[in-house]
Amino acid sequence: MNTDGKFYLGRIVDPQTQKATDQPLLYKSEDLTTHAFVVGMTGSGKTGLCICLLEEAALQGIPALILDPKGDMTNLLLHFPNLEPQDFEPWVNADLARREGKTIQQAAQEAATLWKQGLADWGITPQRVQQLAQAAQFTVYTPGSDSGIPVNILTSFEAPDLAWDENREALREKIASTVTALLGLVGLSDVDPLRSREHILLSNLLEHAWIAGRDLSLGELILQTQSPPFTKLGVFDVDTFFPQKDRFALAMLLNNILAAPSFQTWIEGEPLEIQKLLYGEDGRPRHSVFYLAHLSESERMFFVTLLYTAVESWMRAQPGSGSLRAIVYFDEVFGYLPPVSNPPSKTVILRMLKQARAFGVAQMLVTQNPVDIDYKALANAGTWCIGKLQTDQDKQRLLDGLESAVPGGMNRSEYDKLISGLGKRVFLMHNVHAKGPLLFQTRWAMNYLAGPLTRAQIPALNRLARAEEVSAPKASARERATAQAVSTPPTTTPKALRTEAYSATKPPAPAGVAEIFLPVKESLSKALQRAGLSPSASQRATLIYRPALLAQVNIRYVNRKYGLDSESTTTIRVPNPDRRGFIRWEEHFVQPIDLREAHKAPPSEARFASLEVPLSDAKLMAAMQKDFLDWAFRNAVLSIEVNDALQIACVPPMTEGEFRARCAEIARQKRDEEVKKAAQTFDKKIEALRLKLVREEQELEADKEKLNLRRMEEMGTHAENILGLFGGRRSSRRISSSLTKRRLTSQAKAEVEESEKTIALLKEQIAEIEKAKEAALEEIHQRWAEIAAQVREESIQPLKKDLFLEFFGIVWQPYYLVQEGEKSIELAAYASQA
Repeated sequence: MNTDGKFYLGRIVDPQTQKATDQPLLYKSEDLTTHAFVVGMTGSGKTGLCICLLEEAALQGIPALILDPKGDMTNLLLHFPNLEPQDFEPWVNADLARREGKTIQQAAQEAATLWKQGLADWGITPQRVQQLAQAAQFTVYTPGSDSGIPVNILTSFEAPDLAWDENREALREKIASTVTALLGLVGLSDVDPLRSREHILLSNLLEHAWIAGRDLSLGELILQTQSPPFTKLGVFDVDTFFPQKDRFALAMLLNNILAAPSFQTWIEGEPLEIQKLLYGEDGRPRHSVFYLAHLSESERMFFVTLLYTAVESWMRAQPGSGSLRAIVYFDEVFGYLPPVSNPPSKTVILRMLKQARAFGVAQMLVTQNPVDIDYKALANAGTWCIGKLQTDQDKQRLLDGLESAVPGGMNRSEYDKLISGLGKRVFLMHNVHAKGPLLFQTRWAMNYLAGPLTRAQIPALNRLARAEEVSAPKASARERATAQAVSTPPTTTPKALRTEAYSATKPPAPAGVAEIFLPVKESLSKALQRAGLSPSASQRATLIYRPALLAQVNIRYVNRKYGLDSESTTTIRVPNPDRRGFIRWEEHFVQPIDLREAHKAPPSEARFASLEVPLSDAKLMAAMQKDFLDWAFRNAVLSIEVNDALQIACVPPMTEGEFRARCAEIARQKRDEEVKKAAQTFDKKIEALRLKLVREEQELEADKEKLNLRRMEEMGTHAENILGLFGGRRSSRRISSSLTKRRLTSQAKAEVEESEKTIALLKEQIAEIEKAKEAALEEIHQRWAEIAAQVREESIQPLKKDLFLEFFGIVWQPYYLVQEGEKSIELAAYASQA
């Protein structure tokens, strides 16, 4: 079926007969930017409707974040293009099959047959199901559990990529929501951000860090709760406002979360980075389902609030858009948007309802409980889908809310009558972008609706969708080499001391060779603990320095054509360079070093290893420096992806996934503009022909009346002649009159036949133009899809002047030399503290 870029949700129902017509309901994706509210009792078919809508979104390349408190939305991963019974077998309800006296194989066979027939009845081919399977990456996340893909919530405390001064109000709202959720998790619910000391302190700690652009981990937040990095809150000292004893009690509450073994899964897995949750590395959209059925109420509230605040921060960093960019779907909003109380989730959901449409981020809120909902907030929802309700109280409460949301009011009795007559899978749609309400029956879902799945089924579900492969991309060779070099210092593990002597005097560096000293970052007790050595070894410890070769170059990439102006730093550290000065630079990548932290002189009590060739040879050092710069220049090629047709390039810090997504978005916008223009052109032609058709049909009616009149006149004349003949009154005048009437009748008949031919020709022309319109729109869609995928690689080579050598020389690395029995051991003292 050609949906013309719209969502195929079902078929329109005739309100008089309550039967589905052949007219499909095609919902415009851009209408969803004004948000949607779906309500219906259990069994009304609302889950099927929402899954159908999300299927259409996936087919249109629109990503979605899906909050699933009950487990129903995990069915989004159950698409089986082959419709084979063995595909359904692992997911059929074994208990239900047993109660019905069937084997699992029989139940699977029936499910496959039912789905095959259902899809066929609704004009959905297996090819479309296959397109759905390939259109997006589907993943089930399980916050607080490793049954699915776990989620690391610590990114919620990291400083957002937004300038504080320009986004102060929005960032403070994010802080307030995050802190409220965190306090709710430790049992401090219903806190007032303006009255609660706990809320004020934690909010100020986050604000203090974010203003400085520093991330704040949960552990650091706990420590700073005891020792804040500021002395006053308002006009009072911190200790006066919030005494140290009370702050310690709060820190203990927060620490209980971090110390609990069950909380470890909250800080493992994928970070809560919205861009990566919406788009894969290959640029394909993602439908990320967050399974929350296993969480307690406070944990659900905590995660829902964190997710919404993360979405809000990501959204504010995006350019405005009138097209649908992403969907945030909440399967059961009951308890998170109440009319009276103010849980942490409500504030951020309200902000999203008011502001997200400007960024093309749709909110879909779903519930089976229409009573305890804040309908003032839902006044921002442009689409309401109402299914069968359980009680008249539910209906009246919903009508009250809908009445307040409809500008200019509504015909309450009409809506009441329509809602009262709703059956299963039949919904009333109120769309502010449409002329009035309509009834429709939902189509057959392409995904198998197995019902709520349990946590035990999630691993198999993710394996079915290959979600674990998508969520664990492989690192590049350079990334692995760098990570290994950084995470595993050469002598972090204990080793026997070499035989060379250590001098209290530092060996002099060759003339013209720079040298720096890495700071001591690992305490002796920590180094001993890491090595598994006895604390008594610290009594015979000495701080020593070993030399290594350090090279660090800053490379600037500039290309005005692609708007590229980016910098990168390449750092090489070689602990034991070859005496000949021959070095394979690519084998010694490390993370860049902040040279401002390096010391110009060592501690007075330190001892030093000897300086060997080539580090002690100025000529070799100069030759190695030249070789390093030549190597850096040869290997400084930056490969970027370019789409010439869209005039966009993937320049840092844009990722490949973001670039592909941007290409798709621009192509979609240009496609929509061209589709609109082409459709208007064809519609004008069709409208002109339809006007001609109306005029011709009117003329045909007139000709038919004229023909009937002529026939009556002709018959009257014939009758008069016949009577005159029998009466003996023959007249040549009567015969002439009869012939004249006959000629006029023939002329009228010819005019009718001519009008009928013209009408047939006009209808044929209209059909041809409509067919040409459909073909033209299909060609536009196909062409822009191809344009979005037309990506090539462009290599950017910097000029030699764009390579700035930050450092080339000797770096002195600190170690602790300890004695363990008869053995001397070196422990790295420059590794970052864990």
